Amino acid sequence: MPKNLQIDKLDRQILDIISKNARIPYLEVARACNVSGAAIHQRVQRLIKSGVIIGSEFKVDPTAVGFKTCAYIGIFLEHPGHYSDVVKKLKDIPEIIECHYTTGNYSLFVKVYTHDNEHLRDVLTEGIQNIQGITRTETLISLEESIHRQIPLLTTDD
Repeated sequence: MPKNLQIDKLDRQILDIISKNARIPYLEVARACNVSGAAIHQRVQRLIKSGVIIGSEFKVDPTAVGFKTCAYIGIFLEHPGHYSDVVKKLKDIPEIIECHYTTGNYSLFVKVYTHDNEHLRDVLTEGIQNIQGITRTETLISLEESIHRQIPLLTTDD
């Protein structure tokens, strides 16, 4: 994001609305913000161009397409120098949907979706744990996602 970009109250209001529904028509956003549709269009284009808005996507419910097990896996590396090679190999495992280089106990923390626990076991034993440079893993199975949201864009000060 450019250092001189100013995000004002209207920008935050727009971002709050469209982050909840990326398909909302600009005119509806304009009505909610009490400005013209053209103003919303210009603001959104500026936010896209500046890198504040980094895309829009359709979200697929993993359970609706047969991926019923969500797990988080902490990965321990033999040496930090293995990071780049390990991440390249992890990218080849389609069930991994997120990978974070972290501080704390784990070198990497990944989120995976699998069809069931047996599929998870296969991803672990035949995929992740076979990657050179990984010494061990710790797996946490998510029983339920209780909160999923965007970062807060409006504060009580706004």
